[in-house]
Amino acid sequence: MKKSESEEIARFADMLAAIGNEPRLRIVRLLLSAHPEGMVVGEIQTELGIPPSTLSHHLEKLKNEDLVRVRRESTFLRYSANEEALRELLTFLYAECCTRSKAVKPAQIVQLRGR
Repeated sequence: MKKSESEEIARFADMLAAIGNEPRLRIVRLLLSAHPEGMVVGEIQTELGIPPSTLSHHLEKLKNEDLVRVRRESTFLRYSANEEALRELLTFLYAECCTRSKAVKPAQIVQLRGR
């Protein structure tokens, strides 16, 4: 069954709220840099210096919004960016900003990184 437009918008709003938090955005960026292998929790904690209980909370929020995936490897949990969900979110933003409203020119998006 296809989701209604309002359900999709609510989903994207929840995803944006999840990555709108600075530590969670740092986690997503780190996991994207480690794509596709991902990282175990201890590696993420060491890299970002986030206390274990706080990191667990942030990873759970990202997982609940389907922005990251987790798989068990023996006694470790390995997290990876969910590229499919991130692609859907970026497609939604692109369509809203660059196709529907033309507020941002597509070429400007590609050039932002190299300012």
